[in-house]
This record gives sequence, C-alpha cells and structure tokens, in this order.
Amino acid sequence: MVIKEFHSILTFLIAAVWLINGLVCKVLNLVPRHGQIVGQILGDEFSRPLTLAIGVSEIIMAVWVLSRYKSRLNTMAQMGIVAVMNILEFLLVPDLLLWGKFNSLFALLFIGIVYYNEFILKEKLNRKS
Repeated sequence: MVIKEFHSILTFLIAAVWLINGLVCKVLNLVPRHGQIVGQILGDEFSRPLTLAIGVSEIIMAVWVLSRYKSRLNTMAQMGIVAVMNILEFLLVPDLLLWGKFNSLFALLFIGIVYYNEFILKEKLNRKS
C-alpha cells in the first residue's frame, strides 16, 4: 500500500509542477522572467501570446498527468519537453534562469522523478497486482 500512495503523491506533485509553472508563472504572469525568456528566444513581438500558449499547454499537461491516460506516452513527452526546453535555455538565456546554468540540475532531477514514478514505481505496482 505504501508504494501505491507514494506513486499517487508523486503523480500529484508532478502535475502541480506543470500547473504552477503554466498557470501562475505564465498565464497569470506572476513570474515575468518566463515571458522574458520566451521573448529573448522567440522574439519580443509575440512573447506574451506565446507565453500564454506555453502556459496553457503546461496546464493541459497537468490535466493529462492527473488523468493517467497513456501515462507512458505522457512520461516520455514530459521528459523530452523538459530536456529540450532546458537545453535551449541553458544555451540561449542562462542569464535569465533562476539558478543560471544550475537550472539544468533541477531539470534533470525532475526528469528522473518523472521516470522513476512511471517506469519504476508503477511497474512495482503492476507486479503486485
């Protein structure tokens, strides 16, 4: 029972990361640095609409995580998106990142947690069932 609860907690925490980054940081624009990152990478002219679109996409990702629909595909998508996004930010705008180039460590940790939750914990649950 402990594994099932831990898996559920991690699933909710992963969804919370997507929801907070999408809604709070981007849609509500409470962390303007996110819009600045988008503007510097993709151009200032459309930075607000693009930041909104990214934020809405992150909210949709949170819903997808919670739905557990095609969770393996979701996990691979999350890992790929976080990796690509962080590589781009690392190379193009490290000065705008909260922890500079150390943001990559947090991204790698998040990717590891997402992987662990789906491919290790969930597998343990499936074997016990």
